[in-house]
Amino acid sequence: MDLKDKLISSFMAFENNVDVEHPVHDVRMAAIKNFEEKGFPSKKEEAWKYTSLNSLQKIDFSIFPKEDNALEYKDVKRYFLHEIDSYKIVFVDGIYSSYLSETTHDGVDICLMSAALTKPMYKPVIDVYFNKIASKDESLTSLNTAFSREGAYIYIPKNKMPKKPIEILHFSTGNEASLMLQPRNLIVVEENAEVQIIERHQSLTSNEVLTNAVTEIFADKSAIVDFYKIQNDVESASLIDNTYIDQKDKSVVKLHTFSFGGKLTRNNLNFYQNGEYIDSTMKGVTILGEKQHVDHHTLVHHIEPNCESHQDYKGIYGDSSTGVFNGKIIVDKIAQKTNAFQQNNNILISDKASINTKPQLEIFADDVKCSHGCTIGQLDEDALFYLQSRGIPQKEARALLMYAFANNVLSSVRIPELKTRINKLIAKKLGVNLGFDL
Repeated sequence: MDLKDKLISSFMAFENNVDVEHPVHDVRMAAIKNFEEKGFPSKKEEAWKYTSLNSLQKIDFSIFPKEDNALEYKDVKRYFLHEIDSYKIVFVDGIYSSYLSETTHDGVDICLMSAALTKPMYKPVIDVYFNKIASKDESLTSLNTAFSREGAYIYIPKNKMPKKPIEILHFSTGNEASLMLQPRNLIVVEENAEVQIIERHQSLTSNEVLTNAVTEIFADKSAIVDFYKIQNDVESASLIDNTYIDQKDKSVVKLHTFSFGGKLTRNNLNFYQNGEYIDSTMKGVTILGEKQHVDHHTLVHHIEPNCESHQDYKGIYGDSSTGVFNGKIIVDKIAQKTNAFQQNNNILISDKASINTKPQLEIFADDVKCSHGCTIGQLDEDALFYLQSRGIPQKEARALLMYAFANNVLSSVRIPELKTRINKLIAKKLGVNLGFDL
């Protein structure tokens, strides 16, 4: 039985354990039918031209964990941003860990998707927001929707801001020989509210893990959302991350993606600007080695006038790693006065590394400022020689140049402790200790 057939048959078992009168029963049924019809995407599709899922489909993934595996905080402390206090929503092999978590209902709701989907008190929010912007056509999003049960539920009411940042952490313990996880997150930030969120997926062993995640983010008028994704997993872990963001008038959403590890990572990031004077920012740093593969797929749809979007992705590729960047900006006819910027810069530090980059603009308005571009090259030999002539060893000089290359992405990280952590991760990835923070 291949993975697709196994998932479809597992869905039947999943539905047998869920009340058919459940509010999202019909949503799940429609989603599994779409996945059954389309299956896994292939390289024949333009959007997946440079990323193949064939090897993953040959693995006999467990769809549901067979038993709980408790973790001690001391064993996973290094994966938390422990330098500051934060709310924490933690899952171990897809199952909520109350021991490692700190949730709240003190003026805001920072809790579980399973509770939001089943308890009447959350129904008004679920009815309005759940599965409203997630794609109904994209097969892997449909697959996640079909199995949607657990994940993070974050609701920030009007004029509110949580007392501290929120961490969403998913740990895989290796309890199963191979495990597939499908977390579903819903984040609703109402008018003039604000939130900071850090998300991380982390395997603790070398067992195969495939995570197919979907996150829906709704930013109402004048809302501010800061979202950070840290992707630094082991080389047996694969992640397909689908994030959908709906913005209203004067809202500001900034999303940073730091991709440093994992076997295969695919980030599908979709912004929909449903209002005026909206600001959307996407920034990313990718540093890969070995045979790692990262694919960034972004979309910004400018629907109303007087809005801005800013995309800046930097990539450093070594060994036999592969990078993909496919960014699209759509400007509708009425979206006049749009200011859209998109840039993808890459450095290849190995003859065997490769990058496929495709920035795209589809502009139907005539009074706009839109630009896009990409570069692919090596480190500047003259700059490298200059640093070495000043007594800096070659390894450290190369690392310093690569730090400088990525610095403008790091400069917009608003949590100082997180910025320090990312700097350390970059230094470790480059194999140096520069002894200072940028």
